[in-house]
Amino acid sequence: MHAFDSPRPPRLASLLGYAGLLPFVCAALGVWLTPPGWRPQVLDALLDYAAVILAFMGAIHWGLAMRAQEGDEQALLQLGLSVIPALLGWLVIAADLPYALALPILLGCFVGLYLADLRAVARGLAPRWYPALRLPLTLLVGLSLLLAWLGVLLA
Repeated sequence: MHAFDSPRPPRLASLLGYAGLLPFVCAALGVWLTPPGWRPQVLDALLDYAAVILAFMGAIHWGLAMRAQEGDEQALLQLGLSVIPALLGWLVIAADLPYALALPILLGCFVGLYLADLRAVARGLAPRWYPALRLPLTLLVGLSLLLAWLGVLLA
């Protein structure tokens, strides 16, 4: 079976994907465990990392769209939409939004990216194993962002 058609993610992709969760989990826990004076730095680090990962995930869709057949209008749409995660992440950082607003926006972006991932798989642009990797990663990123958001709201 070709790796593209496998239902299971490659081991290295899984290891790297889960390693990429460490900053999310550590920052979310840091919101609850660090002294109050350090929380803004922890939250800023979380927002910065989330924006970087949004840009990274959007770039994956740029690459997937480039694999499509010339003239495939859906792939061209995906190519255009692939820049939105980076722009939204940048906007959250550049606008210096309050944490109580920035965190749910980023959470929504990650959910939207997961839906875009499913669409890419359905169109045959992304490997069949991609949702099996992305679902648990998205759930853990979402849980981390929710935990941090809850920490902000209850502070």
